Amino acid sequence: MGEAQELIVLGLDPGSRVTGYGFVRERSGVLELVAAGVVRTGAETDFPRRLGVIYSAVAELIARHAPVEVAVENVFVSKNAATALKLGQARGAALAACAVAGLPVASYEPTIIKKSLVGTGRAEKTQVAFMVARVLACRETFAVDATDALAAAVCHLNQRRLKRLCEAR
Repeated sequence: MGEAQELIVLGLDPGSRVTGYGFVRERSGVLELVAAGVVRTGAETDFPRRLGVIYSAVAELIARHAPVEVAVENVFVSKNAATALKLGQARGAALAACAVAGLPVASYEPTIIKKSLVGTGRAEKTQVAFMVARVLACRETFAVDATDALAAAVCHLNQRRLKRLCEAR
């Protein structure tokens, strides 16, 4: 891929009730926001239907914005096993949509994403949101889940750039 080409990455922050998404474009080394938001499944919907909503929404977003890669935040392991299982299933529904679309997926620990943007893996969500806004030069404010998804996409683009630089040595 030449530097002048553009690359769109989809960032995902999966959740069983709210899944954040963010699309970031890199063109000539400059990052810009394409779209961001959340998929809300509704608390009243039974769980299998929520998974279907996540899958369908992510598939539709992929069709609309045509990313070429996906970055997903790994599931935070909760003390509650049932919660962790539901998060894992929501993540699986989102990843299934990516797999059906033929997109490569990179997974990142939340601490790696935070460190990539803020410089510390224990950064507060407000610090991450501040840096996402700075890196993407946007004034919009997003739901926390959307900001986390954008952070995953930015982290992935940073990791790609670092890998490319290391391979060039």
